[in-house]
Amino acid sequence: MRYMIREKFWGWGDDFYIMNERDEKAFFVDGQAFSWGDKLSFQDLDGNQLAFIKQKLIAFMPRYQIYKGGSLFAEVQKKFTWFKKKFELDVPGPNDYVINGSFWDHEYTFTREGRVVATVSRSFFSLNHTYGVHINDGEDDIAILCTCIVIDQVLHDEDND
Repeated sequence: MRYMIREKFWGWGDDFYIMNERDEKAFFVDGQAFSWGDKLSFQDLDGNQLAFIKQKLIAFMPRYQIYKGGSLFAEVQKKFTWFKKKFELDVPGPNDYVINGSFWDHEYTFTREGRVVATVSRSFFSLNHTYGVHINDGEDDIAILCTCIVIDQVLHDEDND
């Protein structure tokens, strides 16, 4: 499945939609303003919360937690490297995702168990300031899309520092 996300023109207090490849609304993201740390609710179109993203405030490197059903499901963290940015989506068990590529250009991949399972690219769509996320069948669309939003936020925060 392919999804379309507008590049960071929203703030954590703003709301936005994630679109599918047919330019139809697929998910709603509700940002919570006036909170300690970044928080947002990832919802279906009926307003049911599918995931909740919360910034972990005390951390050496940027770290965000993804909750599903009220329980911690995964953590997204920027890894310490000297030259290239690298992120990891830590999910239960040995199936973590490693995320590598050119994050500022929105050209990166999610790799799990040595194989590419999702690709993020601006070339999927011709719209300016929009990037596409292609997720292989059988992968966790919600966790991957939440991670893309977190990466966008981390880059935005670094740019503002």
